Amino acid sequence: MIHPLNTKASARYTNSDKGRKDTSLLDAYSQAVIAAVDTVGPAVVSIEVQHKDWLGIVPGNGASGSGFVFTPDGFVLTNSHVIHEAKSIEVIFADGKRYSADLIGEDPETDLAVLRVQARNLKAVKLGDSSRLQPGQIAIAIGNPFGFQHTVTAGVISALGRSLHTGSGKLMEDIIQTDAALNPGNSGGPLVNSAGEVVGVNTAIIQPAQGIAFAVAVNTARFIAGQLITEGRVRRAHIGIVGQNVPIPGRLRHKLDLSIEAGVLVSDVMYGSPAAEAGLQRGDILIGMGGKTIDGIDALVRLLTAERIGAIVPTVVIRQETKTYLNIVPREEE
Repeated sequence: MIHPLNTKASARYTNSDKGRKDTSLLDAYSQAVIAAVDTVGPAVVSIEVQHKDWLGIVPGNGASGSGFVFTPDGFVLTNSHVIHEAKSIEVIFADGKRYSADLIGEDPETDLAVLRVQARNLKAVKLGDSSRLQPGQIAIAIGNPFGFQHTVTAGVISALGRSLHTGSGKLMEDIIQTDAALNPGNSGGPLVNSAGEVVGVNTAIIQPAQGIAFAVAVNTARFIAGQLITEGRVRRAHIGIVGQNVPIPGRLRHKLDLSIEAGVLVSDVMYGSPAAEAGLQRGDILIGMGGKTIDGIDALVRLLTAERIGAIVPTVVIRQETKTYLNIVPREEE
């Protein structure tokens, strides 16, 4: 015989079961964060700098930020703005050990810098792959906001592929947006996934907004760090134009069989520049370079990398509603 269902008992069971499930999920989330922090935390450092004026190094005339060891032999990654124009740099580890650090190189355009401390067999982070990130996945920030060492905050990846202007006005590309809380002093610290891999370098917040913070993607950081270690700087190409994004009318796109909806309108060409020597003119619309499409200033900047310096780069422009083909030889940006 089948007895009628006791609805009150069923409700009690369901609510209890749901409570256990929620607790289990929270425990899993907590354990993921704890494990990531345990993995990365020992490699996170506090960075203290002193600046010098014409009287010499001034007590209290300093700043602080965060960073992390990314090789066992003492290379540390941080933000350029943390150490820019510093006369002395100290790196402090979680165990309290202090080391004087040498500046290997910095790149203000990506707000990244590499330091070196004279120590061996250090705990180093594992660099992840930022191209595999997805909005919504766990993001963990570790740093030293306001001097509170090894502070952990957690949130999610809010968005990918953002652009962000540096203090000098340059545009940084491929920026990660996160709602993991960042504050002054977090700059240069790692943004970490649930696997304990560094996926970004925390770099900026928007004040007074809440829950909007940014990190340089680790794939960018890996490339820039390699350049700084081998060259001491990052080499970039330039062609010598002033341009602006401009939409391409549908009629013209159809006529020229274009797959892009915008290009770069050349509003000025610098005298004696590679662009001038190649015959680029005011009013031209750049739509392609080196076999890649150009649908805006950002795309053009991404193409002007070191390997373009001194190389003949086939370029496509729209001139008087027709495609015109030029060869530009970019020079190194000074």
